[in-house]
Amino acid sequence: MRKRKGLAVIAFSSAMLLGLAACSGDDGDSSDSADGGNGEGGGEEGGLITIIVNDPSNPYWKTEGDVASAAAEELGYETTVGAHEGDSNKENNLIDTAISNQSAAIILDPQDADGSIGAVQKAIDADIPVFLVNAEINESGLAKAQLVSNNAQGAALSAEQWVELMEESGEYVELFGAPSDNNAQTRSNGYETVITQYPDLDKQGEEVADWDRTKGHDKMQSLFQSSPDIDGVISGNDEMALGAIAALKEADAFDDIIVGGFDGSPDAIDSIKDGELAYTVLQPVAEFAEAAVEMADDYIKNGTEPEEEKQAFDCILITPDNVDNMVENFTYEE
Repeated sequence: MRKRKGLAVIAFSSAMLLGLAACSGDDGDSSDSADGGNGEGGGEEGGLITIIVNDPSNPYWKTEGDVASAAAEELGYETTVGAHEGDSNKENNLIDTAISNQSAAIILDPQDADGSIGAVQKAIDADIPVFLVNAEINESGLAKAQLVSNNAQGAALSAEQWVELMEESGEYVELFGAPSDNNAQTRSNGYETVITQYPDLDKQGEEVADWDRTKGHDKMQSLFQSSPDIDGVISGNDEMALGAIAALKEADAFDDIIVGGFDGSPDAIDSIKDGELAYTVLQPVAEFAEAAVEMADDYIKNGTEPEEEKQAFDCILITPDNVDNMVENFTYEE
C-alpha cells in the first residue's frame, strides 16, 4: 500500500437559511415601497427585489443571499431574502409573497430542476422577471438568466487532484448531493469520467447525503462499516466532506484516508489550513449572485435581455498551496 499523505479531500456544501428576512428599508416593510413587477423591462427604477435561496445555515447559500442583497441595495432597491430549505411548498409560498409584494424582480436558487418550473412560470405569468442562480431548471425560455458554477469543469479539477493524492490506486467511496439538484449528478459524472481512467481505483460504495454535514457524517459511518479498508472519499460538497472527516476521526481512521471537497466554504478553508481537508473547489457564488442582480437591474431600468440565458462561471481549485488567497464571501484574490 502506498504511503498515505494525511490530507483530506472533500466536495461541495450543504445547510441552510430560515425563511423570509427583510434586509433593507428604513421602516422594515419593503413591500410598502415596491414599484411593482415589469415583465417588459424598461420600467421605473427601484422597488423590491426578492431573493430566494436554499438554506442560510449553509455558508454557501448564506453568502449567495447576502451578496445579492447587498448588490441590490447598492443599486437602490429594497430586498427581502427568503429560504425554501429544499421544500417545494415553501418555495411556492415565497414566490406567492414576491408576487403579492409586487417585486420588480426575483433572484431564485431553485429547489428542484423539474419541480421549480411551475414556481418560475407563476412569477413570469405575474410579469415578474426571474433570474436563477446556482442551480438550473430543466426548461429554457422562462427565466431571464440561469447563472451557475461550471460544475463539469469544477468536477474535473476535483477528481484530477484527488486521483493525484490517491496516487492513482486504492479503494474509495463517494458522497452524493441532493438528487433533485442537477449539480449533484453533474459533479458525480465528472468524478467518474476522470476516476474510471485509473483501473487501480476501486469504488466500494456511494451514499446520498443531500449536501448536509450531519448526513455526511452518518452516511460515512455506514460506508466505513461496510468498507473499512477504504483509502479515499470524494464528496459532492464541503459540508458532506466535513461530516465524513468527523466520522472518520471518531473511528480513528482519518489519518489513513484522503477526503476531497467542493464549494470553498469558510470551514473547508480552515480545514485545509489545519491539514485535514486536502482541497476544495471554489464555486464563484459571490460573482454570479452579484451578476444576477446587475442583470436584473439592467432589465428593470433598460429592458436589456441577458445575451445568453445559461451562463457558467469557472471554478478554482483550492489547495494548501493557494489557500491563503481566499478571502471572505467565497472570493479568491491573486
